[in-house]
Amino acid sequence: MASPPFNPVGDPRVEHRHSQVNGYNYHYLYAEPANGKFEATVFLIHGWPDCSAGWRYQIPLLLDMGLRVVAPDLMGFGGTDAPKVPPNDISLYGFKRASDDIAELAKIVGSRQIILGGHDWGGAVVWRAALWHPDLISHVFSVCTPYSAPSKQYISTEDLARGPLPQFGYQIQLASGEVEKFIKDEPSIRQFLKGIYGAKGANGEHLMIPEQGIIPETLPLVGDSRLLNGKMLDYYVQEYSRHGIHSTLNWYRSRKVNWEQELELVKQNKKTISIPTLFVQANFDSYLKPEMSKSMGAFMPNLTRGDVDATHWILMQKPAEANLIIKNWLQGQGFGLKTRSSL
Repeated sequence: MASPPFNPVGDPRVEHRHSQVNGYNYHYLYAEPANGKFEATVFLIHGWPDCSAGWRYQIPLLLDMGLRVVAPDLMGFGGTDAPKVPPNDISLYGFKRASDDIAELAKIVGSRQIILGGHDWGGAVVWRAALWHPDLISHVFSVCTPYSAPSKQYISTEDLARGPLPQFGYQIQLASGEVEKFIKDEPSIRQFLKGIYGAKGANGEHLMIPEQGIIPETLPLVGDSRLLNGKMLDYYVQEYSRHGIHSTLNWYRSRKVNWEQELELVKQNKKTISIPTLFVQANFDSYLKPEMSKSMGAFMPNLTRGDVDATHWILMQKPAEANLIIKNWLQGQGFGLKTRSSL
């Protein structure tokens, strides 16, 4: 019998904690197995437009397996600080900074090594964290987001959208500053979240089209979402209303600074991730399509692959299938074998 997903409001299995991490306040979910004993710590990193609660179906599984869980809100999201850019540097929303903050948070909770998992932007973060902090991370997994090695050549989002990845056109819009003009208060944030998580208009209108971005005219038309509704939707609206959407979109503005900082990885020839890795593909992902992951195995000698017939929101759309892949991989690495864990 599977443990139910946690409720971010009042669930005794999970604590809401705050810590100063490299000068900024981070909010994170903290959970230990019921007996207070754990054999390893798993950090879970969310994507956009999500928050730490995006892992609500996976955290109970990991606790059942005897693992401790730490799931932070990324910079600019939820209860974590959202420094303005400018005057602050956009690198605060980059992979190097996120990797360093994960390392610092691991120190704060007393972990010398961690298992690291991510989804969407979080998936991109965890691959980079494995390069920047190889001694900290013992195992790493990503849901939906394939690995691409650091490159000496800079390729802009515009170049990607014009070339091999036309479905990245939405990223140009999200980085432009236009979205904040029409998603700017609680009602519009609510409609936005419903639409991103699968709700459509009465005539099947999609709020977001990969090649174009968010369609403003569709915002008032979207109905209810099967994936995000009720009290969970209320929680997400509350979390996104703390800072507004602007700070979360800074992640789409950091591509060049990521490249600049990763030239150091290129210089040191740090492209291969040799620790055990897992990649979970959502077969119906319209943004991070299956063909994008074809070559990543060349940089990962210990790669395990899994796939689920699901969209980008696999963690909440098909949690049992995603959890089974994660569970089997972790058990194959020797974790959770002493407990009778369930999905």
